[in-house]
Amino acid sequence: MSNAEDSLGSLKKQLAKLFEVSLRVTVPTETDVEPLVAACTGNFGDYQCNNAMSLWPRIKGKGTEFRGPPAVGQALLRNIPPSEMIESCSVAGPGFVNVKLSNSWIAKSIQKMLNHGIGEWAPKLSVERAVVDFSSPNIAKEMHVGHLRSTIIGDSLARMLEFSKVEVLRRNHVGDWGTQFGMLIEHLFEKVPNWEDASETAIGDLQAFYKESKQRFDEEDGVFKERAQKAVVKLQGGDPKYRKAWAQICDISRREFDRVYQRLGVTLEERGESFYNPFIPGVLEKLSNLGLVEESQGARVIFLEGVNIPIIVVKSDGGYNYASTDMTALWYRLNEEKADWIIYVTDIGQSQHFEMVFKAAKRAGWLPADNNSYPRANHVGFGLVLGEDGKRFRTRSTEVVRLVDLLDEAKTRSKAALIERGKDKEFTEDELEKTAEAIGYGAVKYADLKNNRLTNYTFNFDQMLSDKGNTAVYLLYAHARICSIIRKSGKDIEELKKTAELSLDHPDERVLGLHLLQFAENVEDACTNLLPNVLCEYLYNLSENFTKFYSNCPVIGKPEEASRLLLCEATAIVMRQCFNLLGIVPVYKI
Repeated sequence: MSNAEDSLGSLKKQLAKLFEVSLRVTVPTETDVEPLVAACTGNFGDYQCNNAMSLWPRIKGKGTEFRGPPAVGQALLRNIPPSEMIESCSVAGPGFVNVKLSNSWIAKSIQKMLNHGIGEWAPKLSVERAVVDFSSPNIAKEMHVGHLRSTIIGDSLARMLEFSKVEVLRRNHVGDWGTQFGMLIEHLFEKVPNWEDASETAIGDLQAFYKESKQRFDEEDGVFKERAQKAVVKLQGGDPKYRKAWAQICDISRREFDRVYQRLGVTLEERGESFYNPFIPGVLEKLSNLGLVEESQGARVIFLEGVNIPIIVVKSDGGYNYASTDMTALWYRLNEEKADWIIYVTDIGQSQHFEMVFKAAKRAGWLPADNNSYPRANHVGFGLVLGEDGKRFRTRSTEVVRLVDLLDEAKTRSKAALIERGKDKEFTEDELEKTAEAIGYGAVKYADLKNNRLTNYTFNFDQMLSDKGNTAVYLLYAHARICSIIRKSGKDIEELKKTAELSLDHPDERVLGLHLLQFAENVEDACTNLLPNVLCEYLYNLSENFTKFYSNCPVIGKPEEASRLLLCEATAIVMRQCFNLLGIVPVYKI
């Protein structure tokens, strides 16, 4: 008996192990063939092995016993090791091997998860440590909806990797270094003479403060500009007064960022541009020693094959830039932090920049030439957030919307909808606040994550806060309804997990059970392809499958009550884990 059924994780992978054994027996000479297993969409079975078609041209004419793909398919079917996973197999068309999974095995697997926890179904990835670089706002500038996308997508990817037992270094690569600090510091010295003791209120709105300093830099006579440029030199040279002023501006900005992260429930460790600054000269020396850095028009650059423009690593004035910092950060993450996978979550406009950085790293031998080997670096690009006019999302004054205000409005609208439904009479004030936050912030997150990240999406409060269709509100309500069914039964669900037996006799019970078991492979797919929308689609379909099951399979007071309550509980657990991976707080009553 094969032990594939004892392993955890993806159904697809478990079946692939069985078909791998079959392939080695069926075509022993073709040692490099990987099993091609996919979930079925038709009525032929639950999964399908599609190797026969691609195998046939390879073995044809090599004295094979087979007379075409269907015969290869039949042999693959015969050579599958016995397994309690499989109820039956059949061959269709040009050798597709269809597999129907055993009802009792599906039920047993769900029961095992109920008793041992959802961690039983965590995918197994071939990565031990990953860096996820996300959010990354600029000091003294407001976080805008572009940062919202990076923060939400990055947090979700980090959560999926963490669930898959990967050690994740969550990195906030803030823009805390550069020429803009010269003008900010000089403006601070003039506007707030006692700046060392000044509070946040003395500086006021940091965004307005930045604009004032920028206006002076651009429009006043050259005196302020000259002072600002000298201030940069002093700051970068380590002058204590300038370093202290810089640190104060950074702290005020951080407090502003933290208001956003606290609302979103996101944790990050800051490793700003300034962190990598001391390492830049050493990294450039390593690149120069490898013969990668060349002089060009007074600057030092790295030329890349197939790219018209080089990477400038030292500007003609001797200063460093984004490329210098990003090359250094990549080196640090590979050599000091020993990451297997480095993921950068920024807007799609930076794709070329990162592609060039990765190409240079391959030239330096830091990354393998093969994109599928580890260590690996990926850029996770995303599209724009649009207003209802189809243009970049802004307020009426053409300013980009403040993120804190946006999130607060989502909560306010959510609370108003709850009060309209009379929940202020049923809930305590604390319950009302927490539910409004869970729904409001969850709605904003889900509206972003359910789209393929590469596409633009339209920000619309009415749509995202609707309780109909593919929205967080609909899904949170669906979860709360399942919890309500279990509560109304009056049964002790923990006791039922130990004593009752789950069975999947009705077709809708089986559809729901199989979908629950496909959780691991959907998380793995979302994770490895860096596409959180895959998990959103899985969650929405789970909710739809549960609705169909509940419509056709009454639970309370029926002979199958205990079994069906276990299926309700399993659905609620998987839904909660999906919410957790998307950074959404579940709601238990509504």
